[in-house]
Amino acid sequence: MPRLRANNLLAPLAALLLAACGADGGAADEAAAEGPRERLGLFTTLPIYWNEQQDIAAMLEPEAQEPSWVRAALEERHELVPLDTLEVGGISGLDTLLIAQPRALSAAENVALDDWVRGGGRALVLADPFLTQHSDFALGDPRRPFDVVLISPILARWGLALEFDDAQGEEERVVTVGDVAVPVRLAGRFVAAESGEDAECAIAGEGLLADCSVGEGRVLLLADAAILDTESDDENRRAAVESLLARLRKR
Repeated sequence: MPRLRANNLLAPLAALLLAACGADGGAADEAAAEGPRERLGLFTTLPIYWNEQQDIAAMLEPEAQEPSWVRAALEERHELVPLDTLEVGGISGLDTLLIAQPRALSAAENVALDDWVRGGGRALVLADPFLTQHSDFALGDPRRPFDVVLISPILARWGLALEFDDAQGEEERVVTVGDVAVPVRLAGRFVAAESGEDAECAIAGEGLLADCSVGEGRVLLLADAAILDTESDDENRRAAVESLLARLRKR
């Protein structure tokens, strides 16, 4: 069932936490020494940028400031830009987005994202119809990651539909897409839809991956989010995430 989320709170919380934790200090100096990194917009309900905590006070505790393996891996090659909206003001100035198990998009966000991609933007979208990521928050808590992704309008715009086979096994498995081995669990599959304007999508890996050219831009869509499970750090996941982002950069 769709749920409302207080994503408009993320921006002020981000400023508060970064200032309190000094998160832009040593990391920024190190990044400057290494040279400029590509900016990567991050729009997600998953506990990637911050760990799950009950309140702001808990988020400021030292043990809570250890970044997730996903954030650490992404920041090795990218400057992460956490986003709380996909409207024009939020994504303008960015060339690449990682959209992972997002909340339901507003009509304005659907239009802005589509226009941004058609203008040359690149996005890696993880859309999981049955999320297996553990959460400390109970079902119905707005702080919990979305258990079912709700982005049908933008998928339809790009000529895709997302399906789920509820008879599949629950164990984690690996699906090979090209030269990328992707760990999945209770994954969905993309199929071509009747709609789709100026979008050309190639579907591969048992429907797990859709590679779409949309106007001047490109979108890679993965019908699962287990690759970013913050409690399952392993080299296969790290390699798969970087491989997908590298593939997105290729034209």
